[in-house]
Amino acid sequence: MYRIVFLLLLVPSALLSQKLPTIEEKTASLQKVEGFFNYYWDESTGKCWLEVNRFDTEFLYATSLPSGLGSNDIGLDRGLMGGGKVVSFSKVGRKLLLVQPNYSYRATSKDLAEKRAVDQSFAQSVIWGFTVEAATGNTVLVDATDFLLRDAMQVSNRLRRAQQGNFTFDKTRSALYLPRTRNFPFNTEIEVTISFTNADGSAGAMVQSVAPSTEAITLRLHHSLVQLPDSGFKTRVFDPRSSFIPTSYFDYSTPVAEPIDKHFVIRHRLQKVNPTAAVSEAVKPIIYYLDNGTPEPIRSALLEGASWWNQAFEAAGYKDAFQVRVLPDSADPMDIRYNMINWVHRSTRGWSYGASVVDPRTGEIIKGQVSLGSLRVRQDYLIAQGLLAPFESRFL
Repeated sequence: MYRIVFLLLLVPSALLSQKLPTIEEKTASLQKVEGFFNYYWDESTGKCWLEVNRFDTEFLYATSLPSGLGSNDIGLDRGLMGGGKVVSFSKVGRKLLLVQPNYSYRATSKDLAEKRAVDQSFAQSVIWGFTVEAATGNTVLVDATDFLLRDAMQVSNRLRRAQQGNFTFDKTRSALYLPRTRNFPFNTEIEVTISFTNADGSAGAMVQSVAPSTEAITLRLHHSLVQLPDSGFKTRVFDPRSSFIPTSYFDYSTPVAEPIDKHFVIRHRLQKVNPTAAVSEAVKPIIYYLDNGTPEPIRSALLEGASWWNQAFEAAGYKDAFQVRVLPDSADPMDIRYNMINWVHRSTRGWSYGASVVDPRTGEIIKGQVSLGSLRVRQDYLIAQGLLAPFESRFL
């Protein structure tokens, strides 16, 4: 009896003495990659560990598809952007939450109580919950593998809505894609291979036309963790008579006599080196990179055609403010630092369209993304050939 009581008294002491290992101890045998968020690669388990030392500090989280399905009708194209979210890490004990604030509803006044009232009136979203596995000082280490290996682009739902089969995410057929996983001072880029399986083996005609097997669809998903821009961007009120695309939010600090719904232009940041000059170079020019997989002579035609936009910038008082270059072989088109013109192949002719990752706080474009369907060029060629009719009479 005394032995049992003695052991019970020891249990709290044992629990109190259990401390988290240091990050150095936990990662002693792992490969460290330093950058915006340091991460570690565990070759033996296929896990990715993330170091976090920024708490309650906002940054941008964006997703995209570097490798698509190839069906225009379903729309899971190569280069498809999943949009950007402003998020922050919040630590509570050993729990680390990735929280997305609600920027659709805000108060822009300087009254902190007024801001708090709006924040507490609308829901936030916790994107993910991590468990702290090691700590050194104010830096913690979490296993980010399950966060990375998930259906962050809602592929399963898209396939279901298109009535193309009941595909579900299969973690056993998914893994990190190291060739496109890199780290930089202001952005962390992590790519994964994700697979979706169909239990009953049935799939719609659109999936059957592009997938090698209806049993499984395998794509690649890219995660970007990015430092947000500074406060130097000046918002521009949207005018419905313009050709701009707007972003909007409700500002509850607006005077009663004014509209509460605010609309601002989505645009790139552009500033003159010499603000008083009629024509000036830009502090930072807008550069779009053409997909280096675009073949000739289309590549040269796209470079020339896209460069025509610089005429509009010159008319607005900027010199060489808009540039178009071929993407270097060493660069990743999904890297959020590169505005892209992607050359996209599909099984049938489809749309060409533009998208962007936008700072929802201001409307500033962080990354512009243009998707050009390759089969449209072939159709345009056939239309031109039909109009010109360069055929000999014996074929008429």
